[in-house]
Amino acid sequence: MKNDIHPEYHEITVIQTDGTEFKTRSTMKGDTLRLDIDTKSHPAWTGVHRLLDTGGQLAKFNKRFASFGIKS
Repeated sequence: MKNDIHPEYHEITVIQTDGTEFKTRSTMKGDTLRLDIDTKSHPAWTGVHRLLDTGGQLAKFNKRFASFGIKS
């Protein structure tokens, strides 16, 4: 390995959305990483999904493809 080209690898504290924290090692600058999304709040882990309709895009999609839905 070449000298003086690698970033500093040090211990940081990761703070999750619910306030719990753990220590890990990282090359990021600073001593604390505060998460906005983690396993307790992300839909991939919680199973709770929200659809956000930005500018009517979701309504436009539903109207356009309504005929492809489940037939009753």
